[in-house]
Amino acid sequence: MHITKLGHCCLLVETKGKRILTDPGSYTVEAQSRLINIDYILFTHEHQDHYHLESLRTLLANNPQALVYANNSVSALLLAEGIAHTQVNHGDRISLGEVVVRGIGEKHAQMHSSIPLSSNMGYLIDERLWYPGDAFTDPKLAVEILALPVSGPWMKISEVIDYALHLNPKKAFPVHDATRFGSAHTLPTKILDPRGIEFVVMVEGDTREF
Repeated sequence: MHITKLGHCCLLVETKGKRILTDPGSYTVEAQSRLINIDYILFTHEHQDHYHLESLRTLLANNPQALVYANNSVSALLLAEGIAHTQVNHGDRISLGEVVVRGIGEKHAQMHSSIPLSSNMGYLIDERLWYPGDAFTDPKLAVEILALPVSGPWMKISEVIDYALHLNPKKAFPVHDATRFGSAHTLPTKILDPRGIEFVVMVEGDTREF
């Protein structure tokens, strides 16, 4: 599995001959506008840093073969725009060629008690990579590689680390980090690495073989 982090939560995942893109949002507009040969696009939820309509239109113009998969909240937006897609619900198991993707989770993490919970879905890609979107959802399945959210208004760094320790992947790398680095990159390394979880720091433009 080859993973390129375009930034924030936009990942290009290449595995078993397929190129899968997650959450092309507003923080990675330029990078995602240049992509070609994309097979599938996955959306976790509708927040602008994960779903950017004009970027999606550009992606589909450049990649007319790409198929779009989305949770219920993004699905509603795509229906209103007349954009073909498949809605993925919690518990669904979809086949992207030889790549199995599981949709897991339903709600965004709480940002404040006064704000109603919005929708969110994580994806387990090829039974290896768990990308939870904006939540600390336990997929109740083995996780080899964790795309670990490390910064945002719905978390603190202690929760980030405890989540990684609970899932106990072989490797983890940071996502949801476009606005802050610092301890969000250094503290997980100090705590997770000695416990057998290699925390691989990835920033915009980085590519790694996993």
